[in-house]
Amino acid sequence: MRDREILLGVTGGIAGYKAAALTSALVQRGAKVTAVLTPAAEKFIGAATFAALTGRRVVTDLFDPAEPLGAHISLARRAEFLCIAPATADFMAKIAHGFADDLLSTLYLSFRGPVLLAPAMNCEMWEKPSVQRNVAQLKEDGCRFVGPESGWLSCREIGAGRMAAPEIILAAIDALCVEFPPQV
Repeated sequence: MRDREILLGVTGGIAGYKAAALTSALVQRGAKVTAVLTPAAEKFIGAATFAALTGRRVVTDLFDPAEPLGAHISLARRAEFLCIAPATADFMAKIAHGFADDLLSTLYLSFRGPVLLAPAMNCEMWEKPSVQRNVAQLKEDGCRFVGPESGWLSCREIGAGRMAAPEIILAAIDALCVEFPPQV
């Protein structure tokens, strides 16, 4: 994983705190991580957390003046992998249908490499036929999934929908690194 360029997309869910632990683990393994937060993600966990963990600026704005080609283009071209953790039902619906109304969804459409999604949501949401249709579409489009797990959810229920543990997501990223070796 050393020196591999990884984009970590964080969407708006309470599981964002696990994304911080995942970021720390990736950086400790030598990965170069750039965090991209949706506006909803910033309501749960701040950009300063990811900046401190990655040593890089966090990108949140589609119209970032520091990225003259557009952040969605420059970040997509630089990265080898895109991991979205947590991936909310809303975000998965957007990308399953090609919507691009924020930086992360636009970045997804611009990105040509492997995409790993770590869903996180309430168990009732996860079980909805519309969510399952979106998951099926994303799998058909080539996205890979890790989780969700079953267990205690922040809604005080026990069921499927909990984001996979950071070490499980890390193992999935490790597998991608083996499957897609660095380009020489």
